[in-house]
Amino acid sequence: MFETISPYIPLLEKFVIDFVSAIVILILGWAISNLVCRAIRRLGHTKRKVDTTALPMISSFVQWIIRILTIVVVLSQFGVQTASLIAALGAAGVAIGLALQGTLQNIAAGIMLLSLRPLAQGEYVSIGGNYEGTVEEIGLFLTSIKQANGILLTIPNSTVWNSTIINFSRNANRRIDLPVALHYGEDTEEAIALLKRLLERNEQVIKDLPYSVYVNEYRENSLVLNLRAWVPAAVYFDELSKIMLGVRKTLEAAGFDLPFTRVEHISAAHAKQDLENALADESE
Repeated sequence: MFETISPYIPLLEKFVIDFVSAIVILILGWAISNLVCRAIRRLGHTKRKVDTTALPMISSFVQWIIRILTIVVVLSQFGVQTASLIAALGAAGVAIGLALQGTLQNIAAGIMLLSLRPLAQGEYVSIGGNYEGTVEEIGLFLTSIKQANGILLTIPNSTVWNSTIINFSRNANRRIDLPVALHYGEDTEEAIALLKRLLERNEQVIKDLPYSVYVNEYRENSLVLNLRAWVPAAVYFDELSKIMLGVRKTLEAAGFDLPFTRVEHISAAHAKQDLENALADESE
């Protein structure tokens, strides 16, 4: 029996050696791809000034290049010709590309987003008027945006690329435009003077840029002033809230009666009585 299987022993030994080598190469290649991916991502946490926007996509791209090369080397261990394998991968790539057109669009859109840079990591943006938040990551297929309430949105890159992008952080300063309504008959000039002093006392208002308070609109029941001032973009929402509160306190302290929506609550009994009165009037 030994004589029967002895011709196959060298082949079996070669197969075992190739199999073990392939497993080792596969494990090493996968481990190296993960290490390189993490190393690229860690560049964003170094003390050197590195733009971290493209790091997620670059790390994913390099990771999969290493893994594909690893698979090619593993298959070559079993005698698969590299040229034939590359040709097969090319043919498979065409078929996969046709089947996954949407996915490839996301990759192309991600490359365009990183090239033209309408948004970057850490910037506060609005996407098509439907999504708004801070950019967390622009990946190979998806863009992650963290909303102000802490919810993380994951949007396909093609959706981002094909939408109107409003970037609130690209400029260092941002202008506050705050409408302030007054009753007709109030001292408009005094209100304007008070609000200008409010802006002058605010340390975050950039005094080198124009700031003003002016009459902007006449409505049916009120006159509308517009308060305009520039503040650093990083503190825009905080300063907007502070100025809104300051406007109300300042005007109320000066005796201004600010207009507000009055809501009348009608009880069921009153509603029933009004209905009966209306029906009686119609019958007459």
